[in-house]
Amino acid sequence: MSQSVTVKIKMLEACEDLKPAKAHHDDAAYDIRSRVDMELAPGEPHLVPSGIFMEIPPGYEAQVRPRSGLALKHALTVLNSPGTIDSGYRGEVSVIMLNAGKLPYTVKRGDRIAQMVISALPPVSLEFCDQLSDSSRGAGGFGSTGKR
Repeated sequence: MSQSVTVKIKMLEACEDLKPAKAHHDDAAYDIRSRVDMELAPGEPHLVPSGIFMEIPPGYEAQVRPRSGLALKHALTVLNSPGTIDSGYRGEVSVIMLNAGKLPYTVKRGDRIAQMVISALPPVSLEFCDQLSDSSRGAGGFGSTGKR
């Protein structure tokens, strides 16, 4: 098992009941809840605030992802999935949600709207060059492997 990392969480006043939590001890993600009531109109992005502020250690990020039940049952998703929260960000965590369904969807305060995974970032260095090695795929892009 990997070493534990501490992420500091500060909650907006009167939002202690919205603390991120795992539904089961072995879940990968923490549920994020809405701190407001709002209606999500179809086909439009909506910024849903959570009341969460975080201090993520350097070398880590938080990834905000859709909840599968909301996606399947109500066509709700996180528009920039996964949304990245960088270690230097100290503002309120908000979720960019998209209602891809045909009907408006009402979010109530306390509803679980997304999930958050804390991920380690490997050290990376970029090396700029004039030539890249060949590969079997080459420059083949979207759809280049065909439909099966």
